[in-house]
Amino acid sequence: MSSMTTAIILAAGMGTRMKSRYPKAMQRLGNRPMIWHLIETARQVVDRIVVVIGPGMDDLARQVSPHTTVIQHERLGTGHAAKTGVDGLEEGRAVILYADNPLLTADTMQRLLDAQGEQENVLSLLGMRPAVPGHYGRIVTGPDGQVERIVEFKDASDAERRITLCNAGMMCAEVAQLKDWLSRITPENAQNEYYLTDIVALAARQGRVSCVEGTEDELAGINSRAELAEAEARLQQRLRQKALQQGATLIDPSSVFFDPDTIISADVVIEPNVFIGPGVTLEEGCVIRAFSHLEGCVVKQGVVIGPYARLRPGTVCHEGSHVGNFVELKNTTLGAGSKANHLSYLGDSQIGAGSNVGAGSITCNYDGVFKHGTVIGEGCFIGSNTIMVAPIQIGDDAMTAAGSVITQDVPAEALAFGRTRQDNKAGKGKALQQALRKKKEQG
Repeated sequence: MSSMTTAIILAAGMGTRMKSRYPKAMQRLGNRPMIWHLIETARQVVDRIVVVIGPGMDDLARQVSPHTTVIQHERLGTGHAAKTGVDGLEEGRAVILYADNPLLTADTMQRLLDAQGEQENVLSLLGMRPAVPGHYGRIVTGPDGQVERIVEFKDASDAERRITLCNAGMMCAEVAQLKDWLSRITPENAQNEYYLTDIVALAARQGRVSCVEGTEDELAGINSRAELAEAEARLQQRLRQKALQQGATLIDPSSVFFDPDTIISADVVIEPNVFIGPGVTLEEGCVIRAFSHLEGCVVKQGVVIGPYARLRPGTVCHEGSHVGNFVELKNTTLGAGSKANHLSYLGDSQIGAGSNVGAGSITCNYDGVFKHGTVIGEGCFIGSNTIMVAPIQIGDDAMTAAGSVITQDVPAEALAFGRTRQDNKAGKGKALQQALRKKKEQG
């Protein structure tokens, strides 16, 4: 018998209640499509992944690549979707998952697999006891406590609806047995669909069906925007706890948003209202001040970011550098000890160690077609409101005068003036203001 374990993820649902043109599995959770989370979890536990999608879901197919996708051409229920995924398998066992259960942990998935492998168990499934059982299917057990069947809420009697143990949807069995059970279910129910849950009664006649219980926080399905928001809150709470356990200080944890791939070291301090997107590394002792937005960047030891700063993809802030209020960096390297403290934009730039970028300075990196780079050497002083028109290089220990427009390279140690001489016209200022006021009064 093959030891291969395959995860079959059912993702063909359109998510009508989401009121979106995107498939439910593509709704965003923690900065990622919902299905991304489940695939990342499954990769830790199973040998391969097969995703069942609906027709025309090309974006979803690209998202889950390189994993295999199969198309459920007719939406005839969860049993039909599972059969679509299982039919292409030859041996081993399969665990059937739902794309709208993205918070499932690797530990619980492994417990589900382990339970199926126990003696006499032919099928294992996940159950939970939610605070409000609502419309979840109910797991019916016999006098000995063994699972006998699952009844969907719409088909349940009043007595069955009072059962608190609810079906979380996911289950595991040998491929051969799954194929057999799925070939025998019928759409004789309130929705005229093939229910995956109907295989539980068939399995119970052949052997033991085991229920592995998990928490509602982990297993609750997502079918609406409100439930998506609840899942986001659960995910963020999980990520905040992880950051705290890794030695970070969160001044107001509930106001900080993480991405699942955030890498964070000890003694990092994060102030309130910080958003951290994909691809961020925060090294030991850095400080992220309030209302800052980071994505795709590396913040090294002792760096101070913000408040109100934005670091965009490709940015690296080296040891001891400072990025201040209303400063935006994109695809920029800020050298060790360098500072850009006020109201600046630095794009596609390389800034050497120990340089200072004055308030209001910007790099003009885009000509409408191409992006161009700016190189600022070590120990430079860029005067306030300097406009650097790329491509351009400013040598080590050079300075630019405040208010300059720099269009040519600046040699090392030079002082660059890129502005016209001031010319004061006596009396003209008052006369012009009077003329403007008169024009305004005349409408």
